[in-house]
Amino acid sequence: MKRLFIPLAAACLSAAALAVPATAAPSWATDNLQPKPADAYGDAFFWLDSNGAALRKATQYNLDVKKVSKLVSGGSNGASDGKPGMTGPTTTAKATVSKNVNLPKTIGKVFFLDKSGNYRWCSATSIQSRNRNLVATAGHCVFANGKDDVYDKWVFVPGYYQGKAPWGVYVGAYAFTAYDLDTYDDYDGDFAFVAVHNGFALAGEKEVSRNDFKAWAGDKWVKPREISSAEFLKCQLTLGDCWSEGEDKPADLVGPDYPGAVLEKVEVSESAYKDAKVGKGQGFKFGEPLVEQVTKPQQDAYQGPGVKGTDKLGGYTITHYYTQKWVKPGTSRKYFEAHYILGIAKDMGRLGDVVGGQGVAWNQPLGQPVTVFGYPSAPHPDGDRPFTGVTPKWCSGKTATKSYQVNTFKVETHQLLKCSMTPGADGGPWLMKYDNNKRTGYVNGVTSLFHDNDGNGRVDYISSAIFDGEVADVYNKANYAETKKIVGPNGELLK
Repeated sequence: MKRLFIPLAAACLSAAALAVPATAAPSWATDNLQPKPADAYGDAFFWLDSNGAALRKATQYNLDVKKVSKLVSGGSNGASDGKPGMTGPTTTAKATVSKNVNLPKTIGKVFFLDKSGNYRWCSATSIQSRNRNLVATAGHCVFANGKDDVYDKWVFVPGYYQGKAPWGVYVGAYAFTAYDLDTYDDYDGDFAFVAVHNGFALAGEKEVSRNDFKAWAGDKWVKPREISSAEFLKCQLTLGDCWSEGEDKPADLVGPDYPGAVLEKVEVSESAYKDAKVGKGQGFKFGEPLVEQVTKPQQDAYQGPGVKGTDKLGGYTITHYYTQKWVKPGTSRKYFEAHYILGIAKDMGRLGDVVGGQGVAWNQPLGQPVTVFGYPSAPHPDGDRPFTGVTPKWCSGKTATKSYQVNTFKVETHQLLKCSMTPGADGGPWLMKYDNNKRTGYVNGVTSLFHDNDGNGRVDYISSAIFDGEVADVYNKANYAETKKIVGPNGELLK
């Protein structure tokens, strides 16, 4: 995939505004995920199909290098490379008074396919932006091995719980990260901001005509309904989509003009269908081929004679071919009529309008109190597994007053927090000034690495890239990215 320094159409910036002096290294890079609504529809449906089966199948993402690393002292005492700054949060939650830590509505999981095709997830949060469409997470939860292409079918699910997406699925359109992570696999820049399309949810079904069914690019299926012999005869007279099923003997086969002759459909191979004639004769074509939307396991289990394939949205299909069989009327037959069903999608609106967005802070001094959220799941190095990844957890405390190095990664300056959350919490937000009543704060880091610093087989520290002026520069670029609705008011797929 060709690298671009932010698409002009997405950023709404002039070429002059994007220019980088020849002598200065850029601080940011970007890559496309799914800018087109039609492609985004396919990604959202992939995760929501079969009542969220793919969401439940996913496991926490682990870095391929070393799951738990060890810290090295000797980092700098300063986190600033410029003036401190921040942008305020927005919230849709009602303020509440509680002595317990209230979970913010903004947090959730990002889901994607890794380079081996495994279903993976990390933690993330919605953040404030001018277009109410940004997600903050770890860079390694978006970019494969930092410098490689972005992951496939990347989506954000705020409020995720046990395969449910209560506020919809938000498909990534554009991903932004540090230039050094993208180019050199430098984990001092292990963060990413992703601009997402409007939320998408499946909201029921409706019956349509065969022509509308054929034209629909989204979720659809044929639902057979058993009918009486009288209804079947009426269906035949009106050239409706109906057929009969039952065991036939050679003596039962008749021509279409036989009194009360019953029409059956027989599934055949694609080649046999192509060789069949068109008309009412025995063995002639029975309508157009029927494309069935299926899950991957259903397609794998299918033995034919239909043809396996994928549609333009990446969904799994089986194309069925039928010919006619005319038989004598009998009492042992069952009669069926086709009903064509479309899955109805719903536009959930912009991410920030639905769940709000945390503020963002940069060039803040180290030693700040923070509250960190995430979905830890992996066991500790000693094998103990206290977390399930089903519900979010939290840690709080002051970050270390100096930065640290991590020799197993290219890390010279990470901020550090004492915390026992394990992988799965990758990408979770580090929130300064967290208001427990409003459930908002300022993202000043995202969980990057996990450390067993005392060597007892337990994670005791987590670390994050320091949010400095370069992070603010990447955030500023992502802040201008424009995204779209995936479906219209009637559930129709938008272009």
